[in-house]
Amino acid sequence: MDAPTDKSAPSGLPAALGAYLIWGFLPLYLILVSSVPPFEFVGWRIIWTLPICLVIVAFRRQFPALRQAIGSMRSLAMLTLSATLIGINWLVYVWAIQEGQVYAASLGYYLNPLINVLLGTLLLGEKLSRLQWLAVAIASCAVALLLGGALTTLWISLTLALTFAFYGMVRKQLDVGSLPGLTIESAILLLPAAGIALWYAKTPVGSAFGGDLWLSLAIVLGGVVTAVPLLLFAIAARRMPYSTLGFIQYLAPTIVFLLGLTVFEQELRLVQLGSFLLIWTAIAIFVADLWSRSRRKQAPTV
Repeated sequence: MDAPTDKSAPSGLPAALGAYLIWGFLPLYLILVSSVPPFEFVGWRIIWTLPICLVIVAFRRQFPALRQAIGSMRSLAMLTLSATLIGINWLVYVWAIQEGQVYAASLGYYLNPLINVLLGTLLLGEKLSRLQWLAVAIASCAVALLLGGALTTLWISLTLALTFAFYGMVRKQLDVGSLPGLTIESAILLLPAAGIALWYAKTPVGSAFGGDLWLSLAIVLGGVVTAVPLLLFAIAARRMPYSTLGFIQYLAPTIVFLLGLTVFEQELRLVQLGSFLLIWTAIAIFVADLWSRSRRKQAPTV
C-alpha cells in the first residue's frame, strides 16, 4: 500500500536517500572498528544505540508511545523476538564484512525484498502477480547457483535476508513506531550486550573500548549509525509512497557491491557474478511490476 502523501508537505526523498546511503556505506565505517571482534562490537553497538535512541525519543516527544508499548505483554514478547532477529542480523553482517565476504552481505539485502514478498504470500495470505512469481523463481535460481558453486558463503546471504525479512514481518504485526521499537529492542538486548562487553574486558587482551581514544569514539559512533538511518527511514516512510521507497532500498546493497569491487578489492567469482545477474534480473522484473501497479493506482478514473 502507498503511504498517503500531501503535495504541500516536505519531500521524503532526501530522508530516504540519507538512510540508504548510510546503510550502503556502513562497510567503510566497519573498517574503522575492524580490530574489534564482531561479538564485542555488536555488544557495544547495542549499548550505545540505547542512549542515542532515548535522546531522539525525548526530542521527538515519543515517550507516551514508548510507555504504551512497554505496558503490553504481547508487544514486549514480539519485540523480544524482533530484538533477537536483529541482533543475529547485526552480528552476521559485521562478521561478514570483517571476514571479507562483502558480496555475500550485498546479496543478502538484494534477496531480502523478494523474500519479504514470498513470506507475505506463504504466511499472510497475500497474492503475487505472475511477474512477481517469475521474479521469485529467478531469485531461487540465483540461490541454487550459489548452492552449486559458493555454498560456504550462501549461509551469510540467506541468514541476512531471512533474519531481516522475519524481523520486518514481526514488526509489521505491532503498532509500535520504528524509533520506540528500536529503543525497546536495544533495552531488551542491553543485558546480554553488557555481559559480552564485560567478558571481553576480563580477557587477557582486554576491552576494545577505553584503551584508545579514537577507537572508542568510533565504537560510540556505532550507536549513531544505527539510530539515525532508522529515524530517516521512518520520516521517509511517512512522506512518500511506500512503493517508491521500495525502489530506493536497492541503493544500499548496490553501494556495498561496488565497495566490494573497489575499496575491498574482492575477487568476483564467475558463480557469484552469475548469481548477481540473476538477482538483478529478478529485481528488474519485480520493480517494473510494482511501478506498473503504482501507476495504475494513481491513474485518474473517468
